[in-house]
Amino acid sequence: MPLPQPDDLTSLVLRTDFGDEGAWDAVKAALDAAGEDRHATYVSELRFAGVGVQTLLAEEDAADEDDQIVYMFLADAVTMNDPAHPLLAVDLSDEPGRTFRVTARWFPDISANLSIANMDFADFADAADGSGTFRGFDEDGAVLGVD
Repeated sequence: MPLPQPDDLTSLVLRTDFGDEGAWDAVKAALDAAGEDRHATYVSELRFAGVGVQTLLAEEDAADEDDQIVYMFLADAVTMNDPAHPLLAVDLSDEPGRTFRVTARWFPDISANLSIANMDFADFADAADGSGTFRGFDEDGAVLGVD
């Protein structure tokens, strides 16, 4: 079965941790509050409980080309348990399986740029800090938090 498709000009946020409904609500609220426009398509289906990146890659690889998506964001156990709710961004196309984390603060920027193909997944993944988290660019395009 193919992965769910995001709505037009939004990014798929797939829930994989179902231990705390309040945490899921908090993740959605944080993402919705981070930007003015709608930028996420939320999917909360129990068939994805505990699923890992490799399983999602296999499912995506088996889908018809018209049903494939390029990237997604996972709301996994780390997302649900960390107060900053960092989503796990997953590349499904150029470098399948490459990941980085992103907090709600930067999600709208990444979602917008990826959904219109203004920037590539690697642009953000390459800018992740030592913990594997993207923390943004300054007005000159330099990575924040890096000297």
